[in-house]
Amino acid sequence: MIRDTLANSLKEALKAKDIRRTSTVRLIQTAIKDRDIANRGTGKDPVSDDEIMQILMKMIKQRDESAKIYAENDRPELAAQEREEIVIIKSFMPEQLPEEKVRELCAAVISETGAQGLRDMGKCINTLKERYPGQMDFGKASGVVKDLLK
Repeated sequence: MIRDTLANSLKEALKAKDIRRTSTVRLIQTAIKDRDIANRGTGKDPVSDDEIMQILMKMIKQRDESAKIYAENDRPELAAQEREEIVIIKSFMPEQLPEEKVRELCAAVISETGAQGLRDMGKCINTLKERYPGQMDFGKASGVVKDLLK
């Protein structure tokens, strides 16, 4: 379970006095806890590992955007900090699928779901998200699905 991995990683980072890793793992745990609290308010279960993958993907995307903004505004030290956090967050995710494999999986899902046009794109992306959480960039995957459906 990812929560256990995060807890163990936090302990190791604290022992090693790794400040960046400690703060990043705490940010991840806080994001998960926030989602747990939000789910509790609506009567849902605590976040699953798949939902944690979505949280991690969102955190990576946020840091990537921040790093670009910092780089554009001549703040290389802050951009480097964001990129370090991305590396740490990615260490808790499964291996990313190569681009050729993503294209292959998108084509398989299209034929499997019987998608006919762009109106079926959402169905294809949802299927990919269910089957491969955290293993691909769904922004890029949606571009591939769109190209294949045209």
